[in-house]
Amino acid sequence: MEERYDIAIVGSGPAGLSAALNAKIRNKKFIVFGHKNLTNKLVKAPKVNNYLGFFGMTGENLKDKFEAHLNAMDIEVTTERINSIYAMGDYFALMANDKTYEAKSIILATGVEYTRPIKGEEQYLGKGVGYCATCDAPLYKGKTVTIIGHNKEAEEEASFVSELAELVYYIPMYKGPYNLNGSIEVIEDKPEEIVGDLKAKKLILKNRELETDGIFVLKDSISPGQLVPGLKIEDNHIGVDRLMRTNIPGCFAAGDCVGKPYQYIKSAGEGNIAALSAAQYLDQIKSN
Repeated sequence: MEERYDIAIVGSGPAGLSAALNAKIRNKKFIVFGHKNLTNKLVKAPKVNNYLGFFGMTGENLKDKFEAHLNAMDIEVTTERINSIYAMGDYFALMANDKTYEAKSIILATGVEYTRPIKGEEQYLGKGVGYCATCDAPLYKGKTVTIIGHNKEAEEEASFVSELAELVYYIPMYKGPYNLNGSIEVIEDKPEEIVGDLKAKKLILKNRELETDGIFVLKDSISPGQLVPGLKIEDNHIGVDRLMRTNIPGCFAAGDCVGKPYQYIKSAGEGNIAALSAAQYLDQIKSN
C-alpha cells in the first residue's frame, strides 16, 4: 500500500501544475499524476498570446517554462494513469494500473474529454473492454486483442500485450510513424461499435469487422463521470462552485474539465484556487 497523501492531483496541464505549485507552497504532501510531456494539448499549440507575461510563444516554449518552474520547486510528475477514484469516507483511493494510491483530498485537472465513448464501450466495460492493457494482459495469453490507441504511450502497452497475446490489432487514432513490435497488425480505420453478448466479441470499424477476445481503449483520459463515481456533471463538465469544490467533500476540480473558456491562463488560475481550497479543507478536517 502506498503512503497516504494530503492531496492527489490528477492532470499535468496548467491547472494541475498550478495546483501543485500552491500545494508545495502550503507545505502539503502531494502527488501529481500526468504525462511525460505534461499535456498533449499544450505542445500542439502553434502560438500562445493570452498568457500574461508569456506572449508570442509556442505551446512547446510554454511547456519548457512550466518544466523549469517545476524543477526549481523540486516537483515531479508521476506518469501513472489513474483509471478510477473512489471516495472511501476520510480518504480517496486512486487506482493506477496494479497500484493503489491514497489521498485525503483530490484535485481533478483532467482537461476536456474530447473522445466520446464508442457505441458499446461503456456497456462492455469490465466485460472484455478495458482502459489498462498492461493490467489485464495476462488474461489474454494466447488470445486475440484489439487496442485502440489515442496517443504514443499506447504503443508501449500494445507491444507489451503482444508478448502474451496470440494476435494484436492496433488501431491508431493519430498519425504515425508507429513504434510497435513487428508482430502487431496496424489497422488505420475508424472504430464505430463494440458488440457481443455477455462479453465483447467484435469491434465494428467503418470498413471492416474484427473478431476479438478483448478490446483496450487507451485514451489521454477518461471522462470525469467514469473516473469518479457519484461526481456531479453539468453540461458535460464537472460541476463546481467558485472555490472549485465539487459535490463530493474533499474533491476539487479545475481547468477545462469544469467549463469554458478553454484557455491556459484561466486553467492556471483555477488550479491555484483549487489548491488553496484543498489546503483549507485539510486544515478543517485536522482541527475536527
